[in-house]
Amino acid sequence: MKQMLTFGRYCKRRFGQRVRKIPIALAGFTCPNIDGSVARGGCIFCKNESFSPTLDKEPKVRLTMHPNMKENPLLDMQLKQLHSQFKWQSEFHYNKFGVGKYMIYFQSFTNTYAPFDTLQKLYTEALSLPNVVGMSIGTRTDSVDLKLLDFLAELAQRKGQEIWVEYGIQSVYDETLKFINRGHGTENMEFCITESKKRGLKTCSHIIYGLPNETKEMMLYSLKTVLDWGSDGIKVHPLYIIEKTLLANMYEKGEYKPITLNDYIDLIVESLKMIPQSVVMHRVSAGVRNDTLLAPKWCFDKNIQMRAIRDALREARIEY
Repeated sequence: MKQMLTFGRYCKRRFGQRVRKIPIALAGFTCPNIDGSVARGGCIFCKNESFSPTLDKEPKVRLTMHPNMKENPLLDMQLKQLHSQFKWQSEFHYNKFGVGKYMIYFQSFTNTYAPFDTLQKLYTEALSLPNVVGMSIGTRTDSVDLKLLDFLAELAQRKGQEIWVEYGIQSVYDETLKFINRGHGTENMEFCITESKKRGLKTCSHIIYGLPNETKEMMLYSLKTVLDWGSDGIKVHPLYIIEKTLLANMYEKGEYKPITLNDYIDLIVESLKMIPQSVVMHRVSAGVRNDTLLAPKWCFDKNIQMRAIRDALREARIEY
């Protein structure tokens, strides 16, 4: 039976114990395809609050950051948020599950889209928090440059900790990226992954199954491509529809039909057959457990997804 290298198994091998990712959502972060730098409105499926419940716990701030800002008046607030979010989440996982090592996960929006000195301070502070063994940074391939990668590599070496850069690839088809209002194409995807790996950074590629107008063959080709580029880790999740998004408008007009659970499971089985056992599987499911989810309804409960996925994988002689 083929055993996949899940993130949990990877951490036990790498650090000798369980490690919990602590998702962090800081005021002021946005994306270049929201603020008008490359597009407006964000991706057609995007409503960041639904992807990170942590955002609901923070005060609403109108000011957003841009890499060219000369000063960041939010920095003190962001550092306080970093500490407070880490404290309550790490204490929760320690008290309930006995997990005592953590990886900071800058999750919501584009977490490299800020002044360089702000990123330096936030990342350095994150790796200085107690019992933190590493850091994971969610971003886009149009919002990373070599100066930042050089700093991350130096920081990882200086701190002796592991840094992952999580790139939102979604699809390797330019026509898809244009349709979903991604704000960039595929031109620098391979470059970012390659340059990150050259510097000893770990890379994780995010892929979405069920994007409009994509076939099963196209989705699997996106996966094959990021594997060929050398991605160290993979995240796959279904496209689900959140209220008050452009995708929700398409769905309500009958212009988009979401992927079925059976089709998604078939894709996951085929995907895990392709993925080498040396590649870390960070995620194979996702969902939103609140009333903002319009469809598909099976995305409401990730436990239902995972039971069905694991049953199908066992039949295919794959252990996840």
